[in-house]
Amino acid sequence: FTKIMFAKIVCVQLVNELGYDLLFMDVDIVWYRNPIDYFMNKSLPQFDIYFQDDGSRQERYAPYSANSGFYFVRANPRTQHLFRHLLYSGDLLNAWNSHQQVLIALLAEYNSLMGLKVKVFAKETELFPGGWLYHRQKNEMKRIMKGESNLYIFHMSWTENKRNKLNFLQQIGQWYVQETCIGKHYNDIVGGDSTVSLSTHCCLAEPVVICHYRDKPSMIPCNDSP
Repeated sequence: FTKIMFAKIVCVQLVNELGYDLLFMDVDIVWYRNPIDYFMNKSLPQFDIYFQDDGSRQERYAPYSANSGFYFVRANPRTQHLFRHLLYSGDLLNAWNSHQQVLIALLAEYNSLMGLKVKVFAKETELFPGGWLYHRQKNEMKRIMKGESNLYIFHMSWTENKRNKLNFLQQIGQWYVQETCIGKHYNDIVGGDSTVSLSTHCCLAEPVVICHYRDKPSMIPCNDSP
């Protein structure tokens, strides 16, 4: 897990160091609209880095409560210094076992040190909702599932494990992966033929909708579920 967290740092730092703006996302995110269009809008207030709100108000995530699974970075000297420092903070990553906690601590430091401008969208925002909204705002989830929301993405954060993520996404009608591809290595899926596209075997045109929990938002009635 620590290696994965460090890889999340390296891939962002390399692109940022080359002078490119970038959008980082975890894989548990569904696009409803292209979020890059939002961040590249010239009328948007200009911050150095924009984050989705994590929703958690634990002390270790203070003061920003930024979610490190979805954020947009503008390439400039302030963000380049930030991500170089984050890259060199592997000791904290190992000690705290949290990429998110280390990044938030450095956001506060670089805001003071270099005037880094950080924007964290309110957790109630319609544009970039996540797990907090899924578990706490059922009426808003109904609007999303009915296609009445103006959101760009939905981030299935606030889950205990990968199985939870899959179950929640299936229940809200946002799972588009063949069952035969789940948990499989690429070579096992394509039969060793590297010319075959993974999407041909794994991607679905229509979502898999399955009930798992009767007390969670759902596209279909799930009253008989546990």
